[in-house]
Amino acid sequence: MSTADAPALAGPGDPAVRAAARLVRDLPPSPALWCDGLRKRYGRRTAVDGVSLSVGRGEVVGLLGPNGAGKTTVIKMLLGLVRPDAGEVMVLGRPGSDPAARAGVGYLPELFRYQPWLTAAEVLDLHVRLAGADVPRDERHGCLELVGLAARADDRVGGFSKGMQQRLGLAVALVARPELVVLDEPTSALDPLGRADVRDVVLALRERGVAVLLNSHLIGEVERVCDRVVVLDRGRVAASGTLAELLGQREVRLHLTGVVPAAEARLAMAGPVERAGEWSTVALPADDDGTAVPDLVADLVALGVRVHAVEPARISLEERLLGILRAGSGDGRS
Repeated sequence: MSTADAPALAGPGDPAVRAAARLVRDLPPSPALWCDGLRKRYGRRTAVDGVSLSVGRGEVVGLLGPNGAGKTTVIKMLLGLVRPDAGEVMVLGRPGSDPAARAGVGYLPELFRYQPWLTAAEVLDLHVRLAGADVPRDERHGCLELVGLAARADDRVGGFSKGMQQRLGLAVALVARPELVVLDEPTSALDPLGRADVRDVVLALRERGVAVLLNSHLIGEVERVCDRVVVLDRGRVAASGTLAELLGQREVRLHLTGVVPAAEARLAMAGPVERAGEWSTVALPADDDGTAVPDLVADLVALGVRVHAVEPARISLEERLLGILRAGSGDGRS
């Protein structure tokens, strides 16, 4: 075929090329973290058996389960610290085996130790150099301030309590401006104030679009900050989903007297109603933004109804977790 007969290559101005570029541009970003079919055996013991999960950009996902469920092993495989026997891992759009994938990851391990002769500021300086990041000194100091260690920046780590070590570990995980943060039991040595500080940090990360994978035994903390939860049991995913999906539809129980027909109609507008004497249980809509109950009570009072009690009727995440684990162990108790 002569050169004249050869088909012309499409240039950037070609409509088909522009359409393809728009299609690629409009594709949703890849998950910050994704794995499929992860398996790991240690001798005859299967530690992880077919685990699949993902963490979206700007999403906080909680990893729950009893001791020995395989949570930390999963985290180490996701970060390339342990090689899986099977399965795939993608980190920030790259294969998990690619060291460049981990450049944008901040990690707080469950067990760690820093050189006791270094100061807190020097520990951050060291990890910034290891990460190859360009983080100004005032930003590093701001990271220590964020975790409550600004006043101890020049103190040697050897004199830090366990809680202060934990705070420093959190600062190390955050200092290189990660796109993904993996926290393995971040509140294990912290007092209630420290746990509240970690919760605030996680929520701030989500607002900035940073993805977070949080492994914690403190179920209340997970319930407060996580968008989704993955429950592991004996190396397998026993359940996963949003809190609404795991906990079921939220309900409210109201003790009411003087209910007139107009009030009954208002209750029905809020959702399906079950009556038992003077108690009414209303199933709230899944998209409730927290205003349904106060608006309902205000309207009932305006209609002359006497409201004696208002009680939430959804199970807690702890109750749901125990039910999942007992069902998996063959224990019929709920």
